[in-house]
Amino acid sequence: MNEHVHPSADLTKNQSLVMGALTKSNGPLSAYTILDQLRDHGFRAPLQVYRALDKLVEFGMVHRLESLNAFVACRHPDCDDNETIAFMICEGCGQVNEITDNTLASRLRFLAGQASFALKKSTVELRGLCRSCQAA
Repeated sequence: MNEHVHPSADLTKNQSLVMGALTKSNGPLSAYTILDQLRDHGFRAPLQVYRALDKLVEFGMVHRLESLNAFVACRHPDCDDNETIAFMICEGCGQVNEITDNTLASRLRFLAGQASFALKKSTVELRGLCRSCQAA
């Protein structure tokens, strides 16, 4: 597992700018959306954004949502200590909530063990509608 590094002071300028864009966002952002938002700060190529995102994911400060091909800032400090991270993704408004659940983690470990699979980490993405979108 990657060592959990959180000090913002250790971030490069590009990493800080990408982290800032994700932190200010109300929902997940694609790398190209981040690039568009940061063009005035000297970003010219997607590779600049992807390099920063890769490091931020490695540091545990950002999560990649596979189903959306997008990124969100971590809302749970020390979530890297959890081997299972789950996200509830609203298909109506795009809101993403990060959750951890020991029962879910335990069940996934059990299922992996039953299949003789050495589980290291898992990410679960739940798609549906949040309370507000259900009421609309």
